[in-house]
Amino acid sequence: MVGTVKDALSRWHEMIASRNLEALKELIHPDAVFRSPVAHKPYEGRDALVLALSTVINVFEDFTYHRQFFTADGKNATLEFSAHVGGKQLKGVDLIKFDADGKIIEFEVMIRPVSGLMALGEAMAPRVGAKLATFKQG
Repeated sequence: MVGTVKDALSRWHEMIASRNLEALKELIHPDAVFRSPVAHKPYEGRDALVLALSTVINVFEDFTYHRQFFTADGKNATLEFSAHVGGKQLKGVDLIKFDADGKIIEFEVMIRPVSGLMALGEAMAPRVGAKLATFKQG
């Protein structure tokens, strides 16, 4: 695995464990793309990703990462997680792509079952819906 990616993921896990994402912006490339599990088109730019991630950490209950996998070049990681939202249990994966400098350039989230995804969408919409709508979608 590329050293800078390993360092970035280590910092990511520390932030999640402490539930403090103040330094998140440092891990993300300015032109990053965020693929939300509830949007048809990706959101473009670091600020959209920071908004989504710093909000969802306060929506998820009992959030836990279970496993992580890497591509052979070490620049793509898949992190499996579980959480609760509004009494619904969900499982998901974060698909994270890094650039050569270890900055996140793509962050995609997939969640199941649909009842957990719907609970997440309902919880996130009043918190970020209007703000995310101001970001460019690809």
